[in-house]
Amino acid sequence: MSEPRVAIYPGSFDPITNGHLDLIRRASRQFEDLIVAVLKHDTKRAEFPLGERLDMIREAVAGLSNVRVGSFDGLLVDYARAQGASLILRGIRAVSDYEYELQMALMNRKLAPEIETVFMLPGEAYSYLSSRLVKEVCRHGGRIDDLVPPMVANRLCAERVAGSDNV
Repeated sequence: MSEPRVAIYPGSFDPITNGHLDLIRRASRQFEDLIVAVLKHDTKRAEFPLGERLDMIREAVAGLSNVRVGSFDGLLVDYARAQGASLILRGIRAVSDYEYELQMALMNRKLAPEIETVFMLPGEAYSYLSSRLVKEVCRHGGRIDDLVPPMVANRLCAERVAGSDNV
């Protein structure tokens, strides 16, 4: 019997979108164990604190028995090794994503040749979607309920309403 294939899907997930969830659902059918890993110290200023992002992801993936949620600090390959993962999963929406992701994949391969990077394309309905765009649309009062899970839409809208009270 071969070892189960463990994959890690890393990101900031600030917030998790339906595009992320599409990739997670499809990847969960390809790998025996999928870990959605949130970077603790992202260089971007986060809209949601780490604990809240982890909670939203856990709620969003609750029906997927082979998906776990965790967080890491430091090098992704070190976290992957500690989790027994042999694969890093990355989504690519456009050529600009590929250029960045290729650099990261090659650096990860240099640091940990035993860990492969697998690229997946988003579903067509989500090929344009990013957390940044969702936050921007919400900030300007646009509808996001078909872009993110309901609890994310509720939290983002609550943030926007609370923020408008301070204007």
